[in-house]
Amino acid sequence: MTTDPGTRRRVPAGAAVLREDVTDAIRGAVFEELAAVGFARMSMEGIARRAGVGKTAVYRRWKSKLALVLDLVSAVAAQGMPAPATGSLYGDVRAVLELASYALRHPVASQVIPDLLVEAARNPEISDTIKAALLDPQQGIAAMVVRDAVARGELPGDSDPDRALDLIVGPLYWRLAVVRGPLPKGYLDDLAASAVAALKAG
Repeated sequence: MTTDPGTRRRVPAGAAVLREDVTDAIRGAVFEELAAVGFARMSMEGIARRAGVGKTAVYRRWKSKLALVLDLVSAVAAQGMPAPATGSLYGDVRAVLELASYALRHPVASQVIPDLLVEAARNPEISDTIKAALLDPQQGIAAMVVRDAVARGELPGDSDPDRALDLIVGPLYWRLAVVRGPLPKGYLDDLAASAVAALKAG
């Protein structure tokens, strides 16, 4: 059976073909622009300039800087964070801290995350996206860590995953995102041991 050439689907004349390399360049420029000037001062023009593309190329993909940032945060969240499976509560907690520490110390993320959290307090759309991108995955990981520890008999059955997340990541976030101080040698080991002791104490 042959297909009539006249029935083949054609791209409408004048339709925009979005090049993936341009899209990737814009996304990379957003992180850099956020780190450099913050969300409030960030502009579509600045993003285009940093990406080396025309402003039209940015607006063709996203209608506003808010839509762009929300899409970018959602894309990062979709990549997910691997849940640790070391075979012990201490090992799992230490692995979570290592991953969180790496993310918070990233030169771009260390500027972008605090700024977006400030904006989230003023903008419900950003707040909902940040929650889905940052909080929900972390809560899921904490739930798995607690579940596995309960199954091994390391924690009581009524252990609260949300409390576990606060005890594990809270002090690290305070140190890196608020105080912005360096981590002393052995800090993550000590923090993991303290979190495990607090969790076992109930």
